[in-house]
Amino acid sequence: MKKLLFLLPILVCFSCKRNILDLTPQNAVSDAAVWSDASLIGAYEVEMYNAIPHGFYIHMYSKMTDEAVNTAPCCGADMFGRQPLTPDNVANANSGDYWGGYMYYYNQGFQYIRKVNIFLEHMATTTISLPKKAQWIAEAKFIRAFAYFELIERFGGMPIVTKSFPLGDLTQFKRNTYDECVAFIKSDLDAAKPDLPVSYPSTDPNFGRATQDAAKALWSRVTLYAASKLNNPTHDNAKWQAAADAAAALLNSGYSLYPDYRTEFNLLSGQANSELIFAREFTTTNGQEAPANNLGRRYGAYGGWWASNGPSQNLVDDYDMTNGQPAFINSGGVKTINPLSGYDPQHPYTNRDPRFEATVIHDGSVYHGDTFAMWVASDGNTWGFDSPKQSSDNPTSNYELRKFMPEDPNVPISFQTVYTTPWIHFRLAEIYLNYAEAKFELGDEATCRQYINMVRARPSVNMPAIPATVTGEALRQRLYNERRIELAFEGHRFFDVRRWMIGATTEGVGMYGMQIILNTATNVKTYTPVLLLSRPWFDQYNLLPIDRTEVKRNPLYTQNPGY
Repeated sequence: MKKLLFLLPILVCFSCKRNILDLTPQNAVSDAAVWSDASLIGAYEVEMYNAIPHGFYIHMYSKMTDEAVNTAPCCGADMFGRQPLTPDNVANANSGDYWGGYMYYYNQGFQYIRKVNIFLEHMATTTISLPKKAQWIAEAKFIRAFAYFELIERFGGMPIVTKSFPLGDLTQFKRNTYDECVAFIKSDLDAAKPDLPVSYPSTDPNFGRATQDAAKALWSRVTLYAASKLNNPTHDNAKWQAAADAAAALLNSGYSLYPDYRTEFNLLSGQANSELIFAREFTTTNGQEAPANNLGRRYGAYGGWWASNGPSQNLVDDYDMTNGQPAFINSGGVKTINPLSGYDPQHPYTNRDPRFEATVIHDGSVYHGDTFAMWVASDGNTWGFDSPKQSSDNPTSNYELRKFMPEDPNVPISFQTVYTTPWIHFRLAEIYLNYAEAKFELGDEATCRQYINMVRARPSVNMPAIPATVTGEALRQRLYNERRIELAFEGHRFFDVRRWMIGATTEGVGMYGMQIILNTATNVKTYTPVLLLSRPWFDQYNLLPIDRTEVKRNPLYTQNPGY
């Protein structure tokens, strides 16, 4: 106590000699310090990549679609299945892992657009020697283009902001049109590409930085969305041609489908993968927790919190049989077994597309040397260890996610383990399917089938080709389903459903799981799909609403229709 009293007058005395507000913060780096230090500028540039959200969240985007059953009675994803989506609750689907993985990207998007604008303004005036200045400027423009795409795929046209404004500035903004935003994204990507390297192999320490090929892949996705029904209601073929051209620019760029579909999503950051164009890398000091968040209580994990990333029966039903036939026929919203498929409802997991086993853990699956048991005995007194009756952290759908989960039984499943599997933003299979879709919409069904079949012919998949007899609307449905299966849980489904405007038939039919009953007398299991969650659909859901407070503070703003 005496020592403290002795020091106090000294501190007071020193404080009298200068304005206390002039003190340099000891727990933060000042703005002036950043722009006067090459290393800090480099750190600022790297941090801007956080504008691009990955998908390894506790609440994955899949649970906001018909890919996974959302049983969480809270959190940002709740309004995508258990309550209406409104301007008053949409902002809950934000704030990172717990609240919904930045589905409501509005705040994050404009925060990072501001950071990019600040960076570009300082780069225009700095006198500091920066050997990679041109490349960093190009990367910043790529990041801004990516952020704008993340905004417009959710909300439609957004204000185009190309300069920074002081915090607290009262400037009001008017929303630009969707097409104006697409043109702006193109201008940023075109300006960036000359100063970007063509590509990095996935083994290169720089992999994960922007490249010319990453810019082309982003443009492929941007043009595909711009050509789709939601944003192109008149089916302007010029937009579909732009989408075809954008995808074609990457078809012969040295990438190839990774041979093993299951292994591809278990590779670690830095390992060789011939299919990757652009991905979010993770390290042992900055990893992700997808296995602990998605696997059930068998491994002491949390199953995605309330088991809410469990794959749905809706998804499982859409995997083809190994003879190439869909297991079901869906006519007018009524689903019946396809008699040509060989599907057996009492052996529902037999002879399915190999991507099913690579993506979904089901009753009888062997994972990490364990045989999963989701059954409940007919007398109700006993059940399998992986049944939700055993733990509420076992998915109610009776399926668990296998994609992205480590296959090596020596890798523990826990929150103490750091996982470095990358989140894939762009890979060749998506480009093939982008090209197939654009060609289909342009009337070139032969090329559409060719590229769908190239995806199906991956050595570890080896699914039969879609025959030339499948044409017209039937081919469209096979195209949509191929994208659903190949890209499952990679963050595409939410936006694909909306740009195709098919939510009434995919989201509005309810979410199903599988009930598995073990007859205690015969030891025979019966499998019955069961409705777990009703999900009303309204067409305004094709776009997210903007938080009501944001609209109120800006009189020039307009809310999305229907909200």
